[in-house]
Amino acid sequence: MKIAISQPTYLPWLGYFDLIDLVDTFVLLDTVQFEKQSWQQRNRIKTPIGLQWLTVPVIFRGRLGQAIREVEIRNADFWRDHLRAIELNYRKAPYFNDYFEELSSRLIRDAETKLVDLNVHLIEWLMDILGIHTQLRFASELNQQGKRTELLANICISIGAKQYISPPGSATYLLREKEMLLNENIGLFFQHYEHPQYKQSFPPFCPQASVLDLIFNEGPKSLEVIRKGRRQPLLVSELALQQSTV
Repeated sequence: MKIAISQPTYLPWLGYFDLIDLVDTFVLLDTVQFEKQSWQQRNRIKTPIGLQWLTVPVIFRGRLGQAIREVEIRNADFWRDHLRAIELNYRKAPYFNDYFEELSSRLIRDAETKLVDLNVHLIEWLMDILGIHTQLRFASELNQQGKRTELLANICISIGAKQYISPPGSATYLLREKEMLLNENIGLFFQHYEHPQYKQSFPPFCPQASVLDLIFNEGPKSLEVIRKGRRQPLLVSELALQQSTV
């Protein structure tokens, strides 16, 4: 079984869904500490002048150290600004009318829930649009302990995973602590993703936007586009060599 583990983020980018599509089980890491102004609460859309942030306001004051699963949305009307910005910049996109109404109803419906519920419901909806059928699990339901690589290893063991595919952002500590996985006979690999280009509403092309940008512009071809950016996951030795030459 191949597994990936990552925090639930808001309207994620293409690489996030490539990682989900790569594995048999994707664990949503909702037990770790929430980081303000992180991808957990914001993402970007494409505009005529570049990328624009959409940020979900959350209650943070007095709650330092809260876990992702505990974070509450501060202003339930945030969806008005987000939908206005999305409509303004994508209303002429080829597949805008196919998805905007459902996106609107989901944002409005989940605006009064916790941040994790909003994010996960949107991720599930986007997976359905893309045709990705990977199983989702919550770290909080698996009830495993530990920090960083120790926690990842315990999650892998708890569901019988033998291969762990990590997003490259975790490489710094995973390369130092890789024995925690390797000693449990869990193969460690790193996602290797090169952002593909596709048709956008406003040139020039800007990578790293929310997957919304892709589905509004490419519709049914979106998963095909995502997979065009996929490269063979890197071994520990390959990533270490790559980093040493940077």
